[in-house]
Amino acid sequence: MGANIQIMAILCRFAAPMQNIRNFCIIAHIDHGKSTLADRLLEYTKTISKRDMEAQVLDDMDLEKERGITIKSHAIQMEHLYQEKNYILNLIDTPGHVDFSYEVSRSIAACEGALLLVDAAQGIQAQTISNLYLALDQGLTIIPVLNKIDLPSANPEEVKDQIVELIGCQREEIMVASGKTGQGVMEILSAIIERIPAPKGDPAAPLQALIFDSVFNSFRGIIAYFRIMNGELRKNDKVKFVATDREYNADEIGILKMTLIPKNHLSVGDVGYIISGIKQANEVKVGDTITHVVNPCTEMIKGFENVKPMVFAGIYPVDTEDFEELRSSMEKLQLNDASLTWEPESSAALGFGFRCGFLGMLHMEIIQERLEREFNMSVITTVPNVSYIAYTTKGTRLDLRNPSDFPDPSTLERVEEPYIKANIITKSEFVGSVMSLCMDKRGIIQNQVYLTTDRVELVFEMPLGEIVFDFYDKLKSISKGYASFDYTPIAYKASDLVKMDILINGDPIDALSALIHRDRSYDFGKKICEKLKELIPKQQFQIAIQAAIGAKIISRETISAMRKDVTAKCYGGDISRKRKLLEKQKEGKKRMRQIGSVEIPQSAFMAVLKLND
Repeated sequence: MGANIQIMAILCRFAAPMQNIRNFCIIAHIDHGKSTLADRLLEYTKTISKRDMEAQVLDDMDLEKERGITIKSHAIQMEHLYQEKNYILNLIDTPGHVDFSYEVSRSIAACEGALLLVDAAQGIQAQTISNLYLALDQGLTIIPVLNKIDLPSANPEEVKDQIVELIGCQREEIMVASGKTGQGVMEILSAIIERIPAPKGDPAAPLQALIFDSVFNSFRGIIAYFRIMNGELRKNDKVKFVATDREYNADEIGILKMTLIPKNHLSVGDVGYIISGIKQANEVKVGDTITHVVNPCTEMIKGFENVKPMVFAGIYPVDTEDFEELRSSMEKLQLNDASLTWEPESSAALGFGFRCGFLGMLHMEIIQERLEREFNMSVITTVPNVSYIAYTTKGTRLDLRNPSDFPDPSTLERVEEPYIKANIITKSEFVGSVMSLCMDKRGIIQNQVYLTTDRVELVFEMPLGEIVFDFYDKLKSISKGYASFDYTPIAYKASDLVKMDILINGDPIDALSALIHRDRSYDFGKKICEKLKELIPKQQFQIAIQAAIGAKIISRETISAMRKDVTAKCYGGDISRKRKLLEKQKEGKKRMRQIGSVEIPQSAFMAVLKLND
């Protein structure tokens, strides 16, 4: 019976011409119900049976389900009978978080339309606007959907006003739905077919397919997901990936349902996968173009760029003997996540480890958590920093990813740091405190727009280095959780940056070094010295904690020696006997200070992230 259903589905598939294909994505802020609505679409199109249905079915990782975010994008094909015609609906799921914005842009480029999903209780948020602009730039048809309409706190009329003002649509064009109860889902399926245009392209032209994602399979290697823009692809064709200029054999091609379904032939508008025995994740780049070796396309699909890490941090094993095991874990993680970059490095304080590049702070947290959960690795993460560019007096350009790479100030002409454009949407009552927070972080206000009477969009230009510590946590606390934040990198600008070292008993601790703006260095140095004084346990000798810029000490804290009561055994008697014991203890402490080593707890290395301004 099951085999007959599958054969019927395949026959239906071949019966659907190009004008009956719809490719779409869902644009939403975190926690606006994107994964729940996707579940209902899969259920109502009978792509997945009720027996196999579970919440957030497209989110594979436990981490995604716990945090309510999509980390890895997915694509799935649904079939829907509408007015006695069989339609193919390809949902290309996208991550919602700012750290994965390049992956979002490529997924959007593979679509003709998008569902703009807005929470009826929370209204429009920063990432909704950011991804909406990406979709509008690609010329996508936007279908506005008001989700979570069943909530008691829903405010549909006010949120509809926001949507109308944002995209200039008619009020009656806004769909009303609830992903939880299924209300309005059939109407959304009808709107996708009626409003989103069919794919355009020439089946007779040379093959041109956009890679929008890739996944690693331990048995079959890298599986690349693509959307065909022009031409056709057949099984066993010789293909070339344009950006990497590598050639492969299309061992297996097919479409994406809940499982991979092999096909012999795919054409314009189809979304599918290709398996060609690739073992290295860096050979498949998101945004690359697939074409034929014979009769290739003349130009690649626009928008490709190599993903650049924005935040760097050192990851070290807690036990130095686990270094090789950590290397093996990092290699396996990189197969699943090509945007993670790493190279070995060593630290005098922490031993051997890796300098890793991340797309942002959330990406860093996810990698750290996956190392602990999936590979059972306990790791120490050093202070995160961004990538700086230094120019020497000889005209040499240096890329600084680690404070220890900072050149001698006497040979330095200037240092440039990355700047971002930050979009913050908040309630009007919090505007003052949000502005003062951004200005404390060296932000310059560019624009202020009232979206409604009590919702304001603020646009700032600020250094990326200022937001990698605790900016997002502070923004949430001062706005009582109402502010939403999104950013895009803009350029590198010259800044007065200095390298600050932390010395423990005169020895520099390279894992605690930081590149910081000169104006903030004194305050920052004082706070970190005070924090380390709290965290480092007392020894039997005095410990000096100092913050230094070059040879200049800018802050100092002293941990006094733990004193053993050597006179406890003296009951009365002559005072000279007690004095003699104390003198002997003093001599011993001097000698201990010269050869003593300080053990620094793991919490001290993360203390920098927890400094409260």
